Amino acid sequence: MIGKLFGAWLGERIAGRNSGAKGAIIGAGTVALAKRALPALVAVAAIGWGVKKLRGRRSAPSYPSDAAPSAPSD
Repeated sequence: MIGKLFGAWLGERIAGRNSGAKGAIIGAGTVALAKRALPALVAVAAIGWGVKKLRGRRSAPSYPSDAAPSAPSD
């Protein structure tokens, strides 16, 4: 309920004084659309982050042991 009121207020502010209820209706509709789209966007972002982490682990460079620096012998 608060989200719809906030969306209506924001839509009315964006539309301006001369638009009547059009801005409020657009704002409320935007909030309703965001409620449906937000969980899907969060899921896509989480899956993308997981894939990035998995690829990062798999493609970590592995250097041969003779390429590692060693202490100088005196």
